Amino acid sequence: MSSQQTLARPYARAAFESAQGAGALADWQRKLAFAAAVAGHPDVRGMVGNPRIDAATLRALFLPESEASDSTFAAFIGLLADNRRLSALPEIAADYGELKREHEKVLKVTVRAAVSVDAALAESFKAALKRRYQREIELEAVLDPTVIGGAVIEAGKEVIDGSVRGRLERLSQALTA
Repeated sequence: MSSQQTLARPYARAAFESAQGAGALADWQRKLAFAAAVAGHPDVRGMVGNPRIDAATLRALFLPESEASDSTFAAFIGLLADNRRLSALPEIAADYGELKREHEKVLKVTVRAAVSVDAALAESFKAALKRRYQREIELEAVLDPTVIGGAVIEAGKEVIDGSVRGRLERLSQALTA
């Protein structure tokens, strides 16, 4: 775990608690995604920490266009700027998303397959995983030619390897053991 992730966690928790208290979990997620995208832009990365750029200008970069400068979210961005943590926004947004999914009992699942996963198969995966984990499923299908055939499902910290490559590796290990 990187030190940036370690630094991001308390800020993500604070953002989550603030958003939850205001009943604005989705709104904050959208705003954090915007701010994280800004933080990840190469031109902005060079501006963060530049003493020639005043704090108000820097803070304004990270606020969505319609965001009031006296809002709770603006104060949060100000806190990050004051503590020189604006560069941690991508990790803060990711941690916030995890906290939100946990709160809403949603499990993020990634399905890696060698071929495109059509809508019917995706729904089948979601239904089976919902039964298994007793949670709503947020499914992301990723095209991965290294899988060869079948699929690798990453559900939280669990990996279900139903790929041809995985079966071949297990067979190879069994033969050499």
